[in-house]
This record gives sequence, structure tokens and C-alpha cells, in this order.
Amino acid sequence: MEDLQGKTLDVVIIGSGPAGLTAALYAARADLKPLVLEGPEPGGQLMQTTDVENYPGYPDGVMGPKMMEDFRTQATRFGADCRYGYVTAIDFSAQPYKITVDDETELFAKAIIISTGASAKWLNIPSETRLKGKGVSACATCDGAFFREQHVVVVGGGDTAMEEATFLTKFASKVTVIHRRDELRASKAMQTRAFNNPKIDFIWDSEVAEVIGDPVMTGLKVRNLKTDEITEMENVTGLFVAIGHKPNTDLFKGVLTMDEVGYIQTKGQSTETDLPGVFACGDAMDATYRQAVTAAGSGCKAALDAERYLADLEDH
Repeated sequence: MEDLQGKTLDVVIIGSGPAGLTAALYAARADLKPLVLEGPEPGGQLMQTTDVENYPGYPDGVMGPKMMEDFRTQATRFGADCRYGYVTAIDFSAQPYKITVDDETELFAKAIIISTGASAKWLNIPSETRLKGKGVSACATCDGAFFREQHVVVVGGGDTAMEEATFLTKFASKVTVIHRRDELRASKAMQTRAFNNPKIDFIWDSEVAEVIGDPVMTGLKVRNLKTDEITEMENVTGLFVAIGHKPNTDLFKGVLTMDEVGYIQTKGQSTETDLPGVFACGDAMDATYRQAVTAAGSGCKAALDAERYLADLEDH
């Protein structure tokens, strides 16, 4: 990063998932020489995803990490500069905006595209924290193979939970889904796949009260939310939490308008935020769709919006 110290760039893209890398591709093709700061999780959430079957152009499906490698290769081919770096501060008080990377490198950007994505939510119970990596996980793709012929639990009722549960049946002898409600939020296709899988069963109207085990997970205590009764599940060695995501937007709190969860609000159909030259795309601003293809589409829009903004700057 030393070569970037004090430099002023046209476009800096913060984040490197489908939105960020698509923005990089379009910005690079517009000869804006974008810098992509890849953040703590280069490639975003798709690095933890198995088969992606619903992205156009991959008729046979593709592994998430392979798809993100393809995105990155295409962006860099046209001149995008993708670097591992974590934005620790931004000074929005004057333009160009000052960006601090890894607490040491300071550079300036005429336009910023925020594509910081979202991160998995946890149950926030002490036993979960204690046993993370020792039976408790938020990534079936990363850890599923460690649970061959074992009984595991997935918490959640959306598409992610059903995808995780279905994937885990490749390894586990049994997968139990625990959900707070009496019906799933997942899409019809994902529900049908899960209901038709003989390895998957469901516990409704319930939550995980405690993860049991020391030094590794051996079971769970489950609370029925209607009766408050707690039952113990023995010989459960894996817990996969799939209860949604929180946008990674803390850096922009108090500066940009957000909803109550933290999704950045943009103007109308554009990716413009409250601040001139600052644009948001992908899961940092999309609380509704949260798909790779919609993230990529919004990344395209952000790059086009940034290109127009910079052209207007030059005209004045």
C-alpha cells in the first residue's frame, strides 16, 4: 500500500463481492482505474457458498469461490487494481475524501463505491461463543465435511438455512432444522427441496437455549417458545447458525442515512447516497433481494453513477 500513500484516485471501491467486482469491471472499462479494497473477506459471502445454480452464464452451476475468482480476473483484465486492505476510517468532511487503510495508508478518492456486503448473525448466547469452531459454525460449506455421519442442527427458516441444511445432508447422518416460527420464510423451491429430503427434520416454534459440551459440542438445549419447555438433544455435534445477516456498514453510521438494521439508503433508482460522490451497492444497501445477480446489477449501476458524477465534476 505504500505506493498509494497520499495519492488521489478517481474511484475507490470498498468491498470485493459480486457488487464490488462488477463495479470494478465497469469502472475499469470506463478508464477510471478503480482501486478495490478487498476488506476482511475478499470475494464476500460467495466464498462460503457451494454450488451457485441461479447465476446467468453458468448453466451447469459453479462453486462460489470459482465464480468470484472469475469476477476478479475479468475486472483486473481491464485494469482494476484489487488489493487486500481494510478501510479503518474515512474523512467525509472535504472532497476528495480521505480514506485510511489498515490504520496506516492514507489516500484520497473523488468517488467512493461502498460494497461492503453483510455478515452472518449469531444467536448471541455465551455457549455459542465458547464453542465456535468446536461444533458451532455459520458456514456449512467451510465446515460440513467435518461432520460425516453425525447429527447436526441448522437454526433458521430462510433460503440460507435451507441451503445449508440441504448441503449438510451430503455429510451428516441427520439434519434437524430449528425455527422460531411454525412455517419457513424460504422460497418455495428451497422449502420443497428440504421437505423432500429424508435426512432433514424440523422442530418448530423453538430456539436454541444452550449449546452443551466441553471442550467440543455434544448436544443442545432447545426452548419451545409457546410452552417455555426446555428439552435436551443429545449426540448433536454440530450447530450451524443461518438466521440472517447484518450489513457491514458501521463505518458509515452517523454519516449516511440507513434503515434501523443498517442498510444504506440510496436515492430512488440510483445508487447515490446522501453525500456527493458516494455510492452504495450490493448487500450493504439491499435488504430485500440479497442475490449475487442483483448485487452485481447494483454494482454496475454504481459504477455508471460514479462515471457520470466524475464527468460532471470535470465539466465544472
